[in-house]
Amino acid sequence: MKRYLSAFFGAWLFFVPALTAQMSSDRVPERAKDAPSPTKLAQTITAQDMKRHLSTIASTEFEGRETGTDGQKKAAEYIARYFQKLGIPAIGNDGNYFQQINFFAENWENIDLEMDGTPLRHLWDYYAMPADNESRDWKDIDEVTFLGYGIDDPAYSDYKGTDVAGKAILIYPDEPKDRKGNYLVSGTSNPSDWFENLEKKLQVAKQHGVEVVFIIDNDFKQNVSNARREILNRRLAMVESLPEDRNLANSVFLSSEVAKKMISGEFKKVVKARKRIQKKGKLRSVSIPVNLRLRQEKSVRSLVGENVLGYIEGTDPELKDELLVITAHYDHLGKRGEDIYFGADDNGSGTSTVLEVAQAFAQAKSEGWGPRRSVLIMLVSGEEKGLLGSQYYVEYPIFPLENTIANVNVDMVGRVDPKHEEKGNSDYIYVIGSNRLSTELHQINEDANARYTQLELDYTYNAEDDPNRYYYRSDHYNFAERGIPAIFYFNGTHEDYHRTSDTVDKINFEKMEKIGRLVFYTSWELANRDDRIKVDVRP
Repeated sequence: MKRYLSAFFGAWLFFVPALTAQMSSDRVPERAKDAPSPTKLAQTITAQDMKRHLSTIASTEFEGRETGTDGQKKAAEYIARYFQKLGIPAIGNDGNYFQQINFFAENWENIDLEMDGTPLRHLWDYYAMPADNESRDWKDIDEVTFLGYGIDDPAYSDYKGTDVAGKAILIYPDEPKDRKGNYLVSGTSNPSDWFENLEKKLQVAKQHGVEVVFIIDNDFKQNVSNARREILNRRLAMVESLPEDRNLANSVFLSSEVAKKMISGEFKKVVKARKRIQKKGKLRSVSIPVNLRLRQEKSVRSLVGENVLGYIEGTDPELKDELLVITAHYDHLGKRGEDIYFGADDNGSGTSTVLEVAQAFAQAKSEGWGPRRSVLIMLVSGEEKGLLGSQYYVEYPIFPLENTIANVNVDMVGRVDPKHEEKGNSDYIYVIGSNRLSTELHQINEDANARYTQLELDYTYNAEDDPNRYYYRSDHYNFAERGIPAIFYFNGTHEDYHRTSDTVDKINFEKMEKIGRLVFYTSWELANRDDRIKVDVRP
């Protein structure tokens, strides 16, 4: 330390003129000798405070914090209130501390179409998109009205003079042309938005009271191939906001062969009607007798959670647009019947640790010596559902990802795994990912530990061939996947992992305190060093 002070004061005497000029500008001045040291700030991270947080987060009241449940909402509110108490401003949706995460899925439970008593094959003879349809039980259809292209526009309308309320219609998907080759709606060689906007046609059909729209798909083979994955995918999909009712008529796409069979004896009339559209710009609808049965029953699932955001703006005008993100997931498995999965270690321990790190940064900021770069303390939900909260953030980031210098992630740091228990060593932490993208990130953490905390840094699970693949199993991975250096702190698993017995009484808070301080020291250096760490390792 004496060597550093000597160098500092030598530099001070030599560069007084330059520093005087610098301090007169909008550049943040050099930190004065009374600025809080990292050690002073780290001492605010205590086992006692961690126990207080965790005793609430992993309590019966929060019912295991499963995403989308009341318990998760209570945990989110607790974290938000704590951020407010620390004086951290609200930057989330609607002026609160939350970034709402939305995941949604619509799938067919039963999708059936019968013609003349013979079942047709979904994704072979016809297909229908769950998201474009309401769920309906069996419906008998004895008449289908051929209605041209299903367009209702001042320049051209297939609906004019035809009442289709309560009926099924058959249409082509694009836009008709006149004899000169111009599109009827646009009046030019360029099509109008009716050409590809099928949703618009289904909305108009709904407004006219149409029950179901059958669409003749002349490129059926290619289109059904493209639609297959979406139709069969049962995973929750990320959406920026939950879909609203689009007021669409139900719809079914038919292959050309099935459409011809449906038209059957009225085929000549349909051909004549199409020619009349081209010749006169008017449709004469065709009533087609059919014997159809249609069932479209679907399941709808949604998951709504919240990432909780604590933003500490940087103090250096030249560096504050750069961002360090510190994460831990606060969700867990919730309840199964009357059994509560408390999730004290997974991941109440990481959540409590990150709340204490937030306190240290907030205190520095309140005393006028906050971090040079901005810091986002983010407690994420949906991790137990598949890293959903962090995935949502990187898809819809609050701050540009290109300005995000690193992610520090804390997931399970309150217990001792069998390997280290057998060695009689609780002062350890598994470090994962630190050198996967940046050698500087790895060295910063090594130096912080050597100087301040002296924990055993165990890199067992950082191995490329680790069969547990922990590098891919916590929230840091969504950042690393996008080229953002990430470090993951982890204590390993134990006999209570993902069991109701993962409770507060089994937590080693003294160990948590040391790890929390290492997390802070590493984060503090990342937020305050002159140069942004480099991505110098190829993934």
